[in-house]
Amino acid sequence: MELKINEKIDVKEILKDLESYRPKRRGWTWRENEENLQMGPFTYKNCSKPLKNSVPLPSAKYFGDIDPQPDYTITTEIASGRFEDDIRRMRMAAWHGADHIMVIRTAGQSHFDGLIEGTPQGIGGIPITRKQVRAQRKALDLIEEEVGRPINYHSYVSGVAGPDIAVMFAEEGVNGAHQDPQYNVLYRNINMIRSFVDAAESKKIMSWADMAQIDGAHNANATAREAWKVMPELMVQHALNSIYSVKVGMKKTNICLSTVPPTAPPAPSMHLDLPYAVALRDLFSEYRMRAQMNTKYMESSTREATVTHVLNLMISRLTSADIQSTITPDEGRNVPWHIYNMEACDTAKQALVGMDSLMEMIELKKEGYLPEKVRELKERAVLFMEEIIEAGGYFKAVEQGFFVDSGHYPERNGDGIARKIDGGIGVGAIYERDTDYLAPVTAHFGYNNVKQYDETAEDQPSKLINGSTLEAPEKIIYIDELDDTDNVNVRMEETKELRESSKILPEVEWMGDGIVQLDLFLPASKRVAEFAALEMGKKMGLEDVEVIHKEIMHPSEGTRIQLKGRVAFAIDTKDLVIPPEPEIMSEQEVREAIEAQPMKIVAGTVGEDEHSVGLREIIDIKHGGIEKYGIECHYLGTSVTLEKLVDAAIELNADAILASTIISHDDIHYRNMKRIHELCIEKGVRDKIMILCGGTQVTPELAVKQGIDAGFGRGTKGIHVATFLVKRRSEMKDEN
Repeated sequence: MELKINEKIDVKEILKDLESYRPKRRGWTWRENEENLQMGPFTYKNCSKPLKNSVPLPSAKYFGDIDPQPDYTITTEIASGRFEDDIRRMRMAAWHGADHIMVIRTAGQSHFDGLIEGTPQGIGGIPITRKQVRAQRKALDLIEEEVGRPINYHSYVSGVAGPDIAVMFAEEGVNGAHQDPQYNVLYRNINMIRSFVDAAESKKIMSWADMAQIDGAHNANATAREAWKVMPELMVQHALNSIYSVKVGMKKTNICLSTVPPTAPPAPSMHLDLPYAVALRDLFSEYRMRAQMNTKYMESSTREATVTHVLNLMISRLTSADIQSTITPDEGRNVPWHIYNMEACDTAKQALVGMDSLMEMIELKKEGYLPEKVRELKERAVLFMEEIIEAGGYFKAVEQGFFVDSGHYPERNGDGIARKIDGGIGVGAIYERDTDYLAPVTAHFGYNNVKQYDETAEDQPSKLINGSTLEAPEKIIYIDELDDTDNVNVRMEETKELRESSKILPEVEWMGDGIVQLDLFLPASKRVAEFAALEMGKKMGLEDVEVIHKEIMHPSEGTRIQLKGRVAFAIDTKDLVIPPEPEIMSEQEVREAIEAQPMKIVAGTVGEDEHSVGLREIIDIKHGGIEKYGIECHYLGTSVTLEKLVDAAIELNADAILASTIISHDDIHYRNMKRIHELCIEKGVRDKIMILCGGTQVTPELAVKQGIDAGFGRGTKGIHVATFLVKRRSEMKDEN
């Protein structure tokens, strides 16, 4: 199977023969950096190998549609709950520069404890099935070939079934995962002994599969009452998980610290977060850094989230990062939208590329506030760790509520999270192994006792059974579906018409959801505006109307409202009348044509019309108008009579007349067009002069019916007009 750029990904084909599919590779892959990368007119110092296929930033059209890719791995988090539609979003994200796809939940919730896939103790973290994982890895294997870069697939290894999930992920080619026993202890109340034993097993399996690990320390500043006060603790949590992973056997280069800054605007975030970032990198220079914006204070404003994101990206550039996360406003809205995933990827790409070579030009101060604060944070972290040792170790410290205390260490306010060593989920579920315990699994933590059966199997225990599922995937038991009513086959059948016909619905999350978003400004207070907007949405015919964002412009003068609702109808694209897309020459082609044969035009707003902005944007070089191509423009102003316009064109020996006409009552705009055409005939110059008319109310087809050469409506740019002028002049030359 091969993806075709101009065709949608066929999810049914992805699901076909999944029981026999094997991932093409395992292990994490980093970007290939290229020094002094030349793209278009620019040279980049901090970029990676370009993609084979991608969607460049909108402004890239001015630079030959180049799409430089920054040196950091870019993450997107996908969480719709329907993996068949997440596959489509993965493809979009990869084209926008993401090469780390995190599937953080699949059922609209991030934590689930219950039996699934036959695991003996339930899934902790996310309800996830082998079918979903295999389908998405299969899709990503195809997508990475399409974009020309390996894509890392990621999920969670947590909860009371962490080792079970780690095995499944290792078997299915998952490339990275969150794994941190402290997360289970502090935020899920899983018994701490159980959590650390499970973590040892999970980390060993992840090491065998060469998976990258991201820790969960950042949950402290997402939970703390005042997040900026937990910086010393964050470093301690990073240290504990990192060294535990190393002791289990994980490579330091596969251990990633989740470096989420503890603050967000309007706090002086750079003042607080930059020293923390520097301190963290000083203490953990041997490890990888995964940077993420702070979501504790995130609301539903896309603008606010984007600014927070960019500030975090600046810290990444100033201090380095290996992975750059792109959490979107979905965190505030709890609605994962396709468009915001892509916008967040573009934000990271644009900001990082924009800051290319930054550290060649500046350096962080070695004296003053920054280094002094860095030293203070490191001292506080070391003291925190020493106190844990004095208290009797990590477990005792947790019992005494050391963690997520609202005090700025060494201050304590006595409100930290406290757990019991002999309490929590899974308590009493750890048993000492028998002396002859046998575990013929290669990626197993602990004593396998295989030497007594085969001394040559010591380094490969599964040799005793001719390979475990890690070496012999044909031994994997594949379960297709567990639920007769809630499964991908049922969901695909419900959206079959949309997938297999020319009918389309808008979507934000999954196919067929029919969701649209509206932006409104209402001259009312926030509460009044909210309920007025809901009624407006209903009167527009939207169903399930909901206000997803409200923002005060002034307490009494007005409120911005973002509304979402569902449309109850589909559009059949085969019934659409779509005019051909206007042909546009390249800017270089237009310049060369004008240089070879100079062109002169006369322009004005005709009749009793005083509008000038639109025409000036078509003409003026400042707005990218036709002047920039070397076309000589004579602008006569507004309220120009038709006769004056034609006479000026004759007197100046112009090649074309450009008439702007905005006023349209009684079809005066079309009658003006027709009269310009007639005047040119009366004066004997119609076959020598091109006539172009434009305005927001102009329909190109109706304009041409008035006898003129071309009409241009809303959205016209200078390049459209310049292209037509060059091509039409060439046609007239051939005709004459």
